[in-house]
Amino acid sequence: QVQLVESGGGLVQAGGSLRLSCAASGRTFIKNYPMGWFRQAPGKERDLVAAISWSGGSTYYADSVKGRFTISRDNAKNTMYLEMNSLKPEDTAVYYCAARETIMRLTNTKYDYWGQGTQVTVSS
Repeated sequence: QVQLVESGGGLVQAGGSLRLSCAASGRTFIKNYPMGWFRQAPGKERDLVAAISWSGGSTYYADSVKGRFTISRDNAKNTMYLEMNSLKPEDTAVYYCAARETIMRLTNTKYDYWGQGTQVTVSS
């Protein structure tokens, strides 16, 4: 079993920055798992924001965050990050990290393990 714990959310003004972290535990080979960040705003579906291959060599970004967000991972620390810059009010959502055991296209939204989420609120 894999446990994922997000941190780093909070309240920030538009144009500001936040860095989310996702700490993984429970299996030592989590470093081999593709991982991703999702977000869900009130009344909306949970959407894939960014994804990263197990090595970190390949990444995917939703068009809405491309150029503003950066996904990365440190496999030695079993931690994934989401650097969010130039934040907009429409980025307000609960952000979830996820991991899966199988290698699929980074755009695939099927994940096996989920964190509990961290709230990001961007004020205008």
